[in-house]
Amino acid sequence: MASLSSATLAPTAFSSAARAPSFAPRTAASSPANSFAGYRAPSSLWPRALTAVGNPVPGLRSRTSGTFRCFASVLTPQLKNTLDTVVNSHKVVLFMKGTRDFPQCGFSNTVVQILKSFNVPFETLDILENELLRQGLKEYSSWPTFPQLYIEGEFFGGCDITVEAYKSGELQELLEKAMCS
Repeated sequence: MASLSSATLAPTAFSSAARAPSFAPRTAASSPANSFAGYRAPSSLWPRALTAVGNPVPGLRSRTSGTFRCFASVLTPQLKNTLDTVVNSHKVVLFMKGTRDFPQCGFSNTVVQILKSFNVPFETLDILENELLRQGLKEYSSWPTFPQLYIEGEFFGGCDITVEAYKSGELQELLEKAMCS
């Protein structure tokens, strides 16, 4: 294998003789640059990405001239503890794209307007400001999209579920119960 500097690799085929994956470099167009504070995030969490890095790091497996790291999880114990603290310290928390006053997507705006219509206090966090938080939340809730609404420390759902619960009256009941406790 030729020397690889910092290219993101993806398995392309399996060799039947060696029973080991064959790797081919992705092109710059197929590998978006997702970065947060120097952290090179995987281009996708499903399937897991393998990234070649220049400096050996403990826990990384070496292959000929490159070092590979499998990003099995971005939800570190520290991030999980932080998320637990955030969702349990407020009765209603919305992880969204943008802010309560300036939502950056229509789905986030819809959930904000629903919560405002009930006149309940709620905390918002902008997931666009932190890619690690954004990817970690997907694992934390086992929900791949945003916004994500938490009520009394429990994941409630995204926009579609919130809209359906709003129409049925279930959301109002749940929020009233949460505000009284």
